[in-house]
Amino acid sequence: MVQTTSNQLKNRLRRADGQLQGILKMVDEGRDCQDILTQLAAVRSGVERMIGVVVAENVKQCVADNQLDDQQQAELQAALDLVVKTH
Repeated sequence: MVQTTSNQLKNRLRRADGQLQGILKMVDEGRDCQDILTQLAAVRSGVERMIGVVVAENVKQCVADNQLDDQQQAELQAALDLVVKTH
């Protein structure tokens, strides 16, 4: 995995971990279920986005740059950006 992507993934994981720790505290404090569900949805969204990043990076690594012309590379990048955005 490219170092920049690896660092981005680590940062996202740390953020999700912090959110989960906050949710644990909310549960301990007896906070409202709606507040907890809102935070859980935020964590889920972040994890899904991470999945998209990992899948996109894997596809990039599987397809060598020299196998695609410029147009194909642009189309692949657009498709991968869509995967990341929708996950």
